[in-house]
Amino acid sequence: MSPPVAPPGWSRWLVPPAALSVHLSIGQAYAWSVFKPPLESALGLSGTQSALPFQLGIVMLGLSAAFGGTLVERKGPRWAMTVALLCFSSGFLLSALGASLEQYWLIVLGYGFVGGIGLGIGYISPVSTLIKWFPDRPGMATGIAIMGFGGGALIASPWSAQMLESFGGDSTGIALAFLVHGLSYAVFMLLGVLLVRVPRHAAGARGTARQAPTGPQVSANQALRTPQFWLLWIVLCMNVTAGIGILEKAAPMITDFFADTSTPVSVTAAAGFVALLSAANMAGRIGWSSTSDLIGRKNIYRLYLGVGALMYTLIALFGDSSKPLFILCALVILSFYGGGFATVPAYLRDLFGTYQVGAIHGRLLTAWSTAGVLGPLIVNWIADRQEEAGRHGASLYGLSFAIMIGLLVVGFVANELVRPVDPRHHVPAPKEAAHVERQQSESA
Repeated sequence: MSPPVAPPGWSRWLVPPAALSVHLSIGQAYAWSVFKPPLESALGLSGTQSALPFQLGIVMLGLSAAFGGTLVERKGPRWAMTVALLCFSSGFLLSALGASLEQYWLIVLGYGFVGGIGLGIGYISPVSTLIKWFPDRPGMATGIAIMGFGGGALIASPWSAQMLESFGGDSTGIALAFLVHGLSYAVFMLLGVLLVRVPRHAAGARGTARQAPTGPQVSANQALRTPQFWLLWIVLCMNVTAGIGILEKAAPMITDFFADTSTPVSVTAAAGFVALLSAANMAGRIGWSSTSDLIGRKNIYRLYLGVGALMYTLIALFGDSSKPLFILCALVILSFYGGGFATVPAYLRDLFGTYQVGAIHGRLLTAWSTAGVLGPLIVNWIADRQEEAGRHGASLYGLSFAIMIGLLVVGFVANELVRPVDPRHHVPAPKEAAHVERQQSESA
């Protein structure tokens, strides 16, 4: 499948909706916490066990993005979106079968492994294409698309909660909800597959000149040899771990925090809280990434990591005494979480150029895989241990929040150490760049 080239007069503003159709679909992953309580009840799982499909999904997201990044760059966004559609929808169908048969390993395999591959390929499918369409505003462009991934739960969370209420929270009801998800998202993602185009100059179409990249350019393989890549890996990993720790357990967390108060949180209200977090996640992706075009990438990450640590401190100290404070701090943390994802492709472009930014971005997303394990593991494992020790309410999360604060400080320091890439890592000339690209294509 060759990349579809935009005809003369094609509007670049048709590309973001194509990206959004995919990202809004795969962004359902952020609504996983809605399924945790019914799965725990129906299949007798612990909080740590019910997090496993989500954790594996994020691991596979990073791994498939890392290993498939160069392939996505070569085959183009339509091929990548098609693969994402098939894997993501198939993952839900396998999960539906697993829930129906009460075989939890099938849910882990479907949603986590197969669906996770769809998450990774779908996530990076439009990034380099958008940067090529919007070289003047890379932060805004990637923010528009990646906003959809953050906003997916804004739709999926109340929708999933309503289906579970209608179908029931037993294994049969869960299976039906998974089935509806899989079929519906297949149709929606197909819109992006049909609509996406690459710019003519980037495709090297006949009769057009291939536009040579300007500024410092670094290949994906060479980027791995720079300290800048690994410092950004730490920055992204710490920011994602802190955000995902709240997001993955959002519904049960807010319920626990206020369980012993005069105003406990209902199941419906908890699902609404998940939707609010998704809105903050989505708004942060477009808002903060666009702001980074004005104030710079390093400055915006200082905000994400420094103020994020402050928000965690406020929740740890005063969160259980004020529901508005808890919600506000969580919303700010999730806006930074989303903003971090949307800003990092532009940060990579600033440091490594546009030459193989999609492949570099894919490799960097292994930080997300690591964070996808760390965040839920820290929060769920500590909460389970605290519950076994007889604690309850907000005390289940005190230690895990202190760890998150420390991780954000580590990320802040790593961001301060980022400097421009040494010229010895740059691709020396267009002809040699083409030679390098050809070698990598042959070895991929």
